[in-house]
Amino acid sequence: MTAVLVSAGAFLMTLLGGFVAQRTGDRRHLVLGFAAGLMLGVVAFDLLPEAIHAAPGELHGVPQALLMFAGGFLAIHIVERSVAIHRGHEGEYAAHSHAHAHSPAQSGKQGVGLTAAGALVGHSLMDGFAIGAAFQAGSTVGTVVAIAVVAHDFADGFNTYTITRLYGNNRRRALALLTADALAPVTGAAITLSFTIPQHLLGLYLGFFAGFLLYLATSDILPEAHSPHPSRSTLLCTLLGVGFMWLVIGFAD
Repeated sequence: MTAVLVSAGAFLMTLLGGFVAQRTGDRRHLVLGFAAGLMLGVVAFDLLPEAIHAAPGELHGVPQALLMFAGGFLAIHIVERSVAIHRGHEGEYAAHSHAHAHSPAQSGKQGVGLTAAGALVGHSLMDGFAIGAAFQAGSTVGTVVAIAVVAHDFADGFNTYTITRLYGNNRRRALALLTADALAPVTGAAITLSFTIPQHLLGLYLGFFAGFLLYLATSDILPEAHSPHPSRSTLLCTLLGVGFMWLVIGFAD
């Protein structure tokens, strides 16, 4: 039960991250730059090292976790390119018709945002698993893991709200996914009271999710952050995001 109680801290931090994301106003480019930095930091300093440690086996000379990392990157790339191709055809059709306010392409774009946010919810669920599993190994290990999870769940909440809105979804959907993301760690910790995920599968999942996040950060969020305001301040926010995650994960370890 300690793991479930500790995961309540992750719940509050996730909501706080989403709340901050809603209050950005005309500083959106700075927030997006910082969010991208946080995501890059999570991938480089947390997800990939943990994935390789949990799934160290190799396939044709390459760690399985890194293969899943590439798979996650390519999976979201394929989805996005499919949407872009569809959107191009919709544009051709629009030249002869004005009835495209809710085109399939736009719906597809929103679907990418929902899928991305859903993946973040899944990651938060795994955070809860991690807290529960760590406390099964001992209170000291559980406390260290909980600190790391609670600290970066602020970024999870921030990114869940930001990504959902970035892809054209309304505020109501973004808040619903933010709530789901906040509840996910508590749910995951509760599940571990009767179930523990195999370490190897956990590593493969983390590798896949790392590729997913890397694509979003580099192909979507960073270009969006720099397009309206190609400023040094946006770049500085990205560097601060990476550095912040480095400090958080370093102190937790």
